[in-house]
Amino acid sequence: MHFITGGAFNGKSQWVKDYYQLNERPSRWFSAYFGNLINYRFQEPDSSLIVMEGLELLIKNECQTIEIQEWRQSWQKELSSWKAWEQKKNGRQVIFIGTDISKGIVPVDPNERKWRDLTGWAYQDLAAACDRVDLIWYGLGTQLK
Repeated sequence: MHFITGGAFNGKSQWVKDYYQLNERPSRWFSAYFGNLINYRFQEPDSSLIVMEGLELLIKNECQTIEIQEWRQSWQKELSSWKAWEQKKNGRQVIFIGTDISKGIVPVDPNERKWRDLTGWAYQDLAAACDRVDLIWYGLGTQLK
């Protein structure tokens, strides 16, 4: 699994397309920004290369209706399912793209603060589960793991 993060509109999607040469190979791209990624929950995909973009929006939608610990347990279970799927057959790859929303002033609104906190914890779990993690700023990638 591969996690890509960085600031909003900093070139994460383009970096993934270039790095994985997605114009030259089949893949399945799900994006919360365009409404075709309903959730991160494991479903047997129809492609060996899966990209899930906009994790922070998915987390925002879910954190309004669920307790933090319950959500984190569910998230960790789903990450395990994706990792198992990836390892089950050679050539499978799952790529997660999430915008870093942890910078700046801590939100006053409790729901916004919960979203920010939960996104931070989710990204920590994701970074631990992934084989590779890259930070993208202004189109330039730095490998963190």
